Amino acid sequence: MASEWCIGIIGGSGLYTIDGIEDAQWIAIDTPWGDPSDEILCGRVGEVKVRFLPRHGRGHPITPTELNSRANIDALKRAGCTDILAISAVGSLREELEPGRFAVVEQFIDRTVHRPSTFYTSGFVTHVSMADPVCPRLSEMAAKAVSKAKGKVAVGATYLAMEGPQFSTRAESRMYRAWGADVIGMTAMPEAKLAREAELPYALIGMVTDYDCWREGDSVDVAQVIEQMQINGALARSAVANFIAALPKKREPSPIDTALDDAVITAPDEHDPAVMARLDAVAGRLFG
Repeated sequence: MASEWCIGIIGGSGLYTIDGIEDAQWIAIDTPWGDPSDEILCGRVGEVKVRFLPRHGRGHPITPTELNSRANIDALKRAGCTDILAISAVGSLREELEPGRFAVVEQFIDRTVHRPSTFYTSGFVTHVSMADPVCPRLSEMAAKAVSKAKGKVAVGATYLAMEGPQFSTRAESRMYRAWGADVIGMTAMPEAKLAREAELPYALIGMVTDYDCWREGDSVDVAQVIEQMQINGALARSAVANFIAALPKKREPSPIDTALDDAVITAPDEHDPAVMARLDAVAGRLFG
C-alpha cells in the first residue's frame, strides 16, 4: 500500500479553492462512468500531493441529484489519491449545532433515490461493509484541524442525505430529528459509499449554514445559506491547510485500503470482462 499521502479534497458549497497549493494545474480525467464535476486541480501543499475537485463544478452549475459521484470518485482514484477529505454545507437538526459550527460526520442515513450508488453491477457483485462509513484516523485529524483554525467543531455527527434540490418540509425535518440525525445535506451520499467501494478512506466536515425548518418560525432560504457559506469558506480553507500540514510524514496502511478483500461474491469464472474493464481504477488492485 502507498506510504505517501495523496489527499483528495472534495470542495462543497463554500469551498472552491485550496490555499497554498503549488505547481497547480487543472487536469481533465476521463472515466468509464462519464465526466466528473470538473477538471481536478493537481498540485502539492508542502510535500503532500493534493487533488482538489469542486463537487458542483466551478461556478456551481451541477445540482446535487445530477452529480456524477461515480465519475468523481473514479477520477480521484485515477489521480492517485490515497484518502479523501470532503467538505459539505449542511443544515442543522440540533439546537447546539448553530450556524457557523463545523460537524465531523461519523454516520449517514441515506434518503437519496435517483442516483447510481455503486460501481459493482451484475458480473462482479460486491458488498462492502458500511457499518463504520468514515475513516476514524482522518476524522480525528479533521476535527483537530478545525479547532486549530479557531473554529467550533462537533464530532460524531449523523448526516441525513436527502435528494433535493428542494429543502425539507417541516414534517420531514422533525422526522429526521426523531431518527437521530444531527445534520442534513444533499451530497454526501452516495459519495461516501463509492469512496468505500474504491478503497479510499473518507472523512467529511459539515459546515453548518442554517437551522433546518424543524424550528418554529424558521425556514431555509438561499440568501441565508450563501451568507453563512461565505463566512464558513474562509475557516474551511484554513482547516484544510491545517489538516494537510499535520499529516504524518509516512502514511501507515488503513484497513479501508483493502475493503474489497472480503467483499466480492461473484465466482471468478462468472466475472464479466466488460464490467471488470470499467473497474480498472477502483478495483484494479484485485486484478493483479
